Amino acid sequence: MRQISVDTSNATVMVAKAPQPKVKDRRTGEIAIDKDGVTLMVVEVMFSTPDEVEILKLTVPQSGVSEDLTMGTPVVLTGLVASAWENEFNGQKRHGIAFRAVAVTSLAAAGSASKAA
Repeated sequence: MRQISVDTSNATVMVAKAPQPKVKDRRTGEIAIDKDGVTLMVVEVMFSTPDEVEILKLTVPQSGVSEDLTMGTPVVLTGLVASAWENEFNGQKRHGIAFRAVAVTSLAAAGSASKAA
C-alpha cells in the first residue's frame, strides 16, 4: 500500500480526543499491535490549515504518544503519512484514508518548560 507524506508545516494541530488503545477486533476487544509488538494508539486531532479544518484519527505507536495529551493540547506530528484503504464486508465495499504518525508530541510541555527557564 502506498503511503503519502502529509505536510504539516502550515497546519495548527490540537488534540480533539485523548489517546486510546486501538482495538483490532471489536468483538473480542483485542488491542492492535505493530510488527514489533508495540501497542498501537488512536489519537484524534484537529488539523487546521488556512483553508480548512478537519478531525483526523491517527494511529500512533504507544511509545510515540506524549503522556500529557488532553483535549485542546497543541501538538506536533512527526512522520505523518496517509494511506488509501478499501475492503469488502457482507458484500459492501468501503474505502477511505488512514493516517499514521511516528509520534504525537505535546507543545504545551515545551511551552511551560521555556517559561520556567
